Amino acid sequence: MSKVAPFGSWKSPITSELYASAYVGLSEVQVEDGTVYWNELRPKEQGRYVVVQLQTDGKTIEITPPGFSTRTRVHEYGGGSYLVDKGTVYFSNYSDQRLYRQKLGSSPEALTPPVDMRYSDGVVDHQRNKIVTVREDHTVKGEAVNTIAAVDLASGGPGEVLVSGNNFYSNPRISPDGRKLAYLTWNHPNMPWDGTELWIGTFDADGKLANSQRVAGGLRESVYQPEWSPDNRLYFVSDRTGWWNLYRSNNGHAEPVCPLEAELGGPQWVFRQSHYGFASPRQIICIYTMKGGTHLARLDTVTGRLEEILTPYSGGARQIRDIAVGPDHAVFVGGSPTEAESIVQIDLRTPKLTVLRRSRDVTVDNRYLSIPRHVEFQTTNGLTAHSFYYPAKNPDYSAPAGEKPPLIAICHGGPTGQTSTVLRYSIQYWTSRGIAVLDVDYRGSTGYGRPYRERLNGQWGVVDVDDCVNGARHLIQNGEVDRNRVAIEGGSAGGYTTMCALTFRDFFKAGASYFGISDLETFVKDTHKFESRYLDRLVGPYPEKKDLYKERSAINYVERVSCPMILFQGLEDKIVPPDQSEKFYKVLRDKGLATAYLAFEGEQHGFRKSENIKRSIEAELYFYGKLFGFEPADQIEPVHIDNLEAKRTPMMQEAR
Repeated sequence: MSKVAPFGSWKSPITSELYASAYVGLSEVQVEDGTVYWNELRPKEQGRYVVVQLQTDGKTIEITPPGFSTRTRVHEYGGGSYLVDKGTVYFSNYSDQRLYRQKLGSSPEALTPPVDMRYSDGVVDHQRNKIVTVREDHTVKGEAVNTIAAVDLASGGPGEVLVSGNNFYSNPRISPDGRKLAYLTWNHPNMPWDGTELWIGTFDADGKLANSQRVAGGLRESVYQPEWSPDNRLYFVSDRTGWWNLYRSNNGHAEPVCPLEAELGGPQWVFRQSHYGFASPRQIICIYTMKGGTHLARLDTVTGRLEEILTPYSGGARQIRDIAVGPDHAVFVGGSPTEAESIVQIDLRTPKLTVLRRSRDVTVDNRYLSIPRHVEFQTTNGLTAHSFYYPAKNPDYSAPAGEKPPLIAICHGGPTGQTSTVLRYSIQYWTSRGIAVLDVDYRGSTGYGRPYRERLNGQWGVVDVDDCVNGARHLIQNGEVDRNRVAIEGGSAGGYTTMCALTFRDFFKAGASYFGISDLETFVKDTHKFESRYLDRLVGPYPEKKDLYKERSAINYVERVSCPMILFQGLEDKIVPPDQSEKFYKVLRDKGLATAYLAFEGEQHGFRKSENIKRSIEAELYFYGKLFGFEPADQIEPVHIDNLEAKRTPMMQEAR
């Protein structure tokens, strides 16, 4: 029989230690000559990244030795931090950002000098014995300079510039015959999901590029993941129809391969994202997203026929990403609401699945896991928005009669991104304690086509807030959650939405911001190059729209906040500087609202150290417990909450 206990006070096997310490981040899957590699983020090792190789006997070996971390800071978000060629690994080392070469079994040797340059997304040019890579030069005054450069594998050096003149570059890809280089480029104020251009250049006898021509893209067309087929044809993804679909270049024209009302691409926040790969000139294995779930499919490049490959990781609320394809096998990162992300290999002939690496070694009985349901709800302007609802669930407990659960509305970062429905203990931590979660894919999210994505343009801090409010209101009106115990939580851009929701709307009863943006003017002046013009689309050009930036900055209207808030911040964050959170906290404290601020040494934009991940979620639970009138079953180190007793709101009194 289940025990009767208030929502929020249920004891759960999904502990903060399990959430923080058992996790390994999995990314950058590569297949080289039949051998599988990937990059692992290890919170237990102070957030170090390690390249791992799968051996023929099924065991893994660590390629990256102690003292090194495979992570690049190009665009600050990185990605494309390593490549493997003929058994040799080339990687960017986090501490010095130099490019290294490491033959298996040997120590790494530096290829680039100890200067302030960063490298990403490289490919080996066999004919000229070089690595062609995106280079970000921070030795210059002012804004960093991005180029495509070639680093000589014999002599090393900072690299010879092949392509320059634009603000950004990505995806340099050499044709199988070695004669041509394809690449993407774009300029301020565009982000890569707004508009990019695909170019092709021909190598001359000196290894320089000549006769460069634009193939596709523009200011209002986002091109993504150009790839050469084994038979030397250039394929790419474009959203020219409103959906990221697959095309190929045919005598200078973009030829659609398989038109779909689905996404075969995504927002290029990091380098070397992959939605498809070639098993042969005629067969592509691809990932596409439809209605919040991802699907794995086999695509015939001649007929355009798309055949879904059914796996436990595709369809519905399941998700697949980062695919690498060989002639007989494909490898991807996959997960589902009941299974954490894993490196999965599929035999394209059978198709047999083999899990190569799980992001979490500890499993939880599925009875404790809350399964999300996709919820569409009406929002402002007569439009529909998307979300995923996770009801409170724990087989050991039931709530007192008539009690409804508290709700946390989560707004993802980006804001150009989308939520994930794979097993996340960051959500199950709440639901298994009796707190429901609504994960909101507010307007502006990806995965629903370009028009949905662009509904946030000029409206950031407005329609995202409206969607979080209306999603929560939808559940309240359905009688599923307690209207007096509704909180909102988000990180980065989601933290901005959280701050705006608590400042400009009188709806939520509490909030938690993780490295959130409180001052748009400070953000646009202090942030790094990649995002320095991001807000031109989301808000408007600065300083022309300076008044609007002030109007949308919650820090300027903190006196309107009437409910408690807890803030979390990394002290080495270059994307959202710490003073963004500090200023907001001080105003809340001086205003007499219940508030708390936790800052972490050594953390950047997103926490990577297990002790800090654990501390932050425990502190958030402690905070909600004090506000919403429940006693967590967990033994939690207390958090100092300013003004908790002296300035209790009527809602807090009622919750007690």
